[in-house]
Amino acid sequence: MRLKSDLPVALKYQAVVIEGAASEAGLEFFDVVFELLNAKDVNGVAAYGGFPVRYPSWRFGMEYERLEKGRQWGLSKIYELVINNDPTYAYLVRSNSLLEQKLVMAHVYGHADFFKNNLWFSPTDRRMLDTMGHHSTRIRRYIDASGQEKVERFVDLCLSVDTLVDPYLPLRERSHPPDARSLYTPPSERALRSLEALSMSSEEPEEAAETEGGRAPLGSLPTYDVLGFLEKNAPLEAWQRDVLHIVRNEAYYFAPQRMTKIMNEGWASFWHSRLLTGGVLEPSEILDFADCHSAATMSPPGQVNPYKIGIELYRHAERRGEDIFQLRRVHNDVSMVHKLVDETFAEDYLRPICAPNAGPSEDGPGWRDMKVWLLHQLSWGGLPQIELLEVDAEGAGELVLRHHHDGRDLQLGRARETLSNLAALWKRPVHLLTILDKQGRCIVADGEEVTVVETSEAEALCGGGERSGDGSEERAAG
Repeated sequence: MRLKSDLPVALKYQAVVIEGAASEAGLEFFDVVFELLNAKDVNGVAAYGGFPVRYPSWRFGMEYERLEKGRQWGLSKIYELVINNDPTYAYLVRSNSLLEQKLVMAHVYGHADFFKNNLWFSPTDRRMLDTMGHHSTRIRRYIDASGQEKVERFVDLCLSVDTLVDPYLPLRERSHPPDARSLYTPPSERALRSLEALSMSSEEPEEAAETEGGRAPLGSLPTYDVLGFLEKNAPLEAWQRDVLHIVRNEAYYFAPQRMTKIMNEGWASFWHSRLLTGGVLEPSEILDFADCHSAATMSPPGQVNPYKIGIELYRHAERRGEDIFQLRRVHNDVSMVHKLVDETFAEDYLRPICAPNAGPSEDGPGWRDMKVWLLHQLSWGGLPQIELLEVDAEGAGELVLRHHHDGRDLQLGRARETLSNLAALWKRPVHLLTILDKQGRCIVADGEEVTVVETSEAEALCGGGERSGDGSEERAAG
């Protein structure tokens, strides 16, 4: 076991006790390294996605300001931060009470077990802390060579579209490795590409990519991996292509966390509750634990609290005689909800939070309506499903995308911004077919302005459907 030596003796002892209890209960994890930080510093780490070695961006600074304002005004509080890595790093807040530290450490071991054993995390880079450091070094070199404003502006463009990936791609590539370059490449190959990118002129990548027809090979379409398509085919300078590769690599690292939010938080909550009440807590701490635990699992109406829904799903599965270790291994949120949610669960845990108009009945939604409502919240990691269909066959090279409409409209303002940034990366117009207010639309960004026109083609391609749930179900395109 590896523990940071700067942990106070009392916390180090509790970590040993809780790790022993977790292992005895059947949890399996990489070594866990705890670090004790002030609340302000934890917010700083969280703003970088858990990686303090990450490259600079104003977006991370903005996120830090949001977290700090929430903490200062008592609106939000981070108890811990856990990183999917080998070893697993966990950041504890120095100001937490001893009871809170016990709860947090037990919660951490639940997350650590989930990261190691859940199928959706199996393709992820287990040395991501080192990889993030390498990414930062490469981008800082580009800043030295091309200027901070120019590089940061391009990084911002890439980050603005980093959700346009295929969350199922890593598992497919792991099962059936493609002939082309894999998303997850060894460090030696990444280093070689970085060196080549630094030494190449801006014209060389495009020259090398040209075929006899004068155009780079476009790969197989349609695809949900829009970032991968742009990385291979967009008219970018060498350093820009490498930056886009970095952003795409990190986007795929974080994708399983969106796909398993309920399962991951539910698993950690299930085990912190069981371990602490199973002998770790002193009798005098039980009431304070119940107060802290109930605050974390409270579910306001209309909102899905992943801690609450997750822990109750595992408890429900255990009552049904399911193997909860197998469930946590093979499922993501959608498949877990589809398998486990029945009438009893829906009435007990979904009706209190489900929107009254989530079903067609005037008497309120039935349990199947509530299940569909929850699945809609979780589909595609809670993001719109955007597919790149084709590059305009008439020769203009314009991208055509479609939004798989499931009854929830896109937020038009954010869709416009996302398409505008896509057009800036592609350097040619971009079209997105979708449905808005039950009418087929095509949103077009040409690099200067964004327009919306009606089209019947979108209704056939995007699929109709009645709007389900309340207005809060709208999602943005990126």
